[in-house]
Amino acid sequence: MADTGYSSFNTTVDKTNHLLKQIEQAYGWPKERRNQSYAAARAVLHTLRDRLTVEEAAQLGAQLPMLVRGLYYEGWDPSAVPAKMDREKFLARVRKEFPYEVKGGTERLVATVLTALRAYVADGEWQDVKAGMPRDLADVLP
Repeated sequence: MADTGYSSFNTTVDKTNHLLKQIEQAYGWPKERRNQSYAAARAVLHTLRDRLTVEEAAQLGAQLPMLVRGLYYEGWDPSAVPAKMDREKFLARVRKEFPYEVKGGTERLVATVLTALRAYVADGEWQDVKAGMPRDLADVLP
């Protein structure tokens, strides 16, 4: 457990490390490749966020752990969303933002990251996110 001297910070650091560790374990990456799991989370979060309406993006962001929420909102331009993306455009954007080769392809990477995030998102909110996606894209989301 991280000890920042402030319990809310300790909790968010622990939750973020747990999220990154889940991604690493799914691929068998050692902790030394933490930058890779971070890049995966960042690419998927930013792509998902930019596909959502401003309202839906904010509702999803409100449920994320504080540190992950900061990553989620980093560089966000709400005036430029929602970006229209079908399944192929969504996966292409994640590929562009994630500069590493990954076993199983980009679709598996998206599923791995979002499965790890699901622990922090209420079922109703997750259903709202999926409902706002085109069917071919919603099928990629766990």
